[in-house]
Amino acid sequence: MAEFTLSAFGDEIDDDLDKQLSVLVSEDVHYLELRGAWGRNVLDLDAAQLGRVAAGLRAHGCALSAIGSPIGKSDIGQPREFEWERLDRAIRVGQALGTRLIRVFSFYIPKGEADTYRHEVLERMALLAERAQRAGMALVHENERAIYGDLPARCRDILVKVNSPALTAAFDPANFVVDKVRPMVEAWPLLAEFTTHVHIKDAMLADGTIRPAGQGDGDIAGLLRELAARNYRGFLTLEPHLKMSGPYGGLSGEDGMRTAIRALRGLLADVPGVTVK
Repeated sequence: MAEFTLSAFGDEIDDDLDKQLSVLVSEDVHYLELRGAWGRNVLDLDAAQLGRVAAGLRAHGCALSAIGSPIGKSDIGQPREFEWERLDRAIRVGQALGTRLIRVFSFYIPKGEADTYRHEVLERMALLAERAQRAGMALVHENERAIYGDLPARCRDILVKVNSPALTAAFDPANFVVDKVRPMVEAWPLLAEFTTHVHIKDAMLADGTIRPAGQGDGDIAGLLRELAARNYRGFLTLEPHLKMSGPYGGLSGEDGMRTAIRALRGLLADVPGVTVK
């Protein structure tokens, strides 16, 4: 039987971690995808701040779904070591806070030059996956505008060529919509077998505006049915972006996050045979 576990990017609610967790728990969401707190990116949190995160999670009865790192959301012209060092930091954060999953991307490349940079991207992704696997961690690659893995075929190219159990897909339907891709028609058939993590937001094909689940062209209802049919047992992480969306994150506020959570729960109510945690 499929088992969906709800999580969310808490920094879309507020910079304060306690506020993030309080709002999520009040909506019966007990997992956090940690991207940032107190105005700092997750990879920039110092030891004392990581201790505060651990204490906050315990106090609220929560855990992490993944480290929402910015790894790979960097220019392909950066030295390889730049992301190796950031991955090492993400590994230490994950080990300290009890998650094996680290969200990654596949590098910004010059427009129209995917073929030129393909070999370099694949080599870098393979090296990152090898580094993660040695540490007992797993990377989930999120499709994102303007990176190599923006379109479905290139996402699949990465996953097939790297061919590592430490690198799978974080499927984001709205990010495909923003790139004029119909996620369940054009992306899901290529990526279903690799998908181990899911980000939930919706978007409009006409103009890329972000909407709550079920209110755009992302066919979130169809995705949930497909996940149930595949007996998916993993996270549905809310990343609503209802107030602001940018290259390094988004903002929804407390009301926006509550709206997003309730919209998703409304869709889940129509999916039979699924346990929702």
